[in-house]
Amino acid sequence: MSTGTDTKSTAAEAGPESGVRTDEPALVREPAPVREPEAVREPAPAPPAPAAPAPAPAAPAALRAVARWLRAAALRSAAILALLAVWEAAPRLGLVDSTFLPPVSEVATAWWELAGNGQLAEHTQASLVRSFGGFAIAVVVAVPLGLLIGWYRPVAVLLGPLLEVFRNTAALALLPVFVLLLGIGETSKVSIVVYACVWPILLNTISAVGNADPTLVRLARSMDLSTPRLFQKVILPASVPAVFTGIRLAGAVSILVLVAAEMIGAKAGLGYLINASQFNFAIPEMYAGIVTISAIGVAFNQLLITVERRLSLWRVPA
Repeated sequence: MSTGTDTKSTAAEAGPESGVRTDEPALVREPAPVREPEAVREPAPAPPAPAAPAPAPAAPAALRAVARWLRAAALRSAAILALLAVWEAAPRLGLVDSTFLPPVSEVATAWWELAGNGQLAEHTQASLVRSFGGFAIAVVVAVPLGLLIGWYRPVAVLLGPLLEVFRNTAALALLPVFVLLLGIGETSKVSIVVYACVWPILLNTISAVGNADPTLVRLARSMDLSTPRLFQKVILPASVPAVFTGIRLAGAVSILVLVAAEMIGAKAGLGYLINASQFNFAIPEMYAGIVTISAIGVAFNQLLITVERRLSLWRVPA
């Protein structure tokens, strides 16, 4: 058979030209080169934060605060300034007799002269010692007594009629009695101030204790608070506004009653200054004493208002 032999010979004849290689292994493809990972790119630095604006100068804020204060002060004093303007203009325009109502500028001149020669300070000191001394005694006596009467009903029933009799008797009506019993010295003047100041403080304190919130009182009692603690935690804080209303009224009364008392048998004091100036027909000096009394009353009232606010910090404004 010649078929197999022919086939071999045909393959041999084909040789390398045939493109088919049977004696060499197949080509192995080389792996593609491994690409190294790119370097991690760092984020670009953030732009710098803008510089904080320089703080605004405090001068404009301070100026605005001063402007607000001046505006409020001008509003509060507008009526006083109007009164002073009318007082100055009326005598100069002939609307009133300048002999009996001198212009306010003349009164200011007289006040300055009294302050310069020391008379005003002497009389003011004498009046303040008497007035504030009697006022302090009245506060010490009236506040505890008012708490006692307001809290214990038997005490209120016992002293109620007596209080009604004396509180309706004017203090100045009893001035001759005080002078007869205590003389014309300092004791009678301080005593009449004490008598006049006791009643506003006493009555307002009694009313404050009686009007205490009963719910708070029952709650405090349910917590087994003792009576002193009950007074400290409930009664006294609730009574502060009404008590200080009486104290402020007593502060005004102490000055007014003292001036009247000093006009009788006194040798120093603002009441004596006013009375002596009237007798000597020194009208500007008389008005200077009156203005001084008014200024003292206003200043004393403002002081009491400040103390009341300090003692009422617990109150929540409406």
